Amino acid sequence: MNIEVLHKEIDLIQACITRMANNSFLLKGWAISIIAVVLALADKASNPALLSTVLLIPLLSFWYLDAFFLRTERMYRKMYEWVLEKRKNDDSAFLYDLNPNRFKDEVDSIKGVMMSVTLKYFYGIPVLLTLVVIFVRIGQLIFNKGA
Repeated sequence: MNIEVLHKEIDLIQACITRMANNSFLLKGWAISIIAVVLALADKASNPALLSTVLLIPLLSFWYLDAFFLRTERMYRKMYEWVLEKRKNDDSAFLYDLNPNRFKDEVDSIKGVMMSVTLKYFYGIPVLLTLVVIFVRIGQLIFNKGA
């Protein structure tokens, strides 16, 4: 196998890995920004429970998308390892094929990635705190109406 072809192929795979990691990083930044905006608006909001409920939609969406990108990155990493192994034996199967789905059974599902330690705590804690705020506000509304 031509070494230049191998280098080009692994460079293409590495670019995909980098893009997935960058997407994941950007999602985390957007999630933190949205949380900060909601916290800043919470005191001025007429209905903080509604504001907190609206916060759940992007948080859960970002959590899912982050898991998707992390899972795809893991599939590309498996592809990278596979290419290095196969190309040293002059196997040119799937040459320049950048579809990572043939490695989907070798990595966790999106749900499994969502429950990984880093994503579970990064997104789970804000989601849990948002749910607590919602239930506390609803409880205050019910308690105040009953009094």
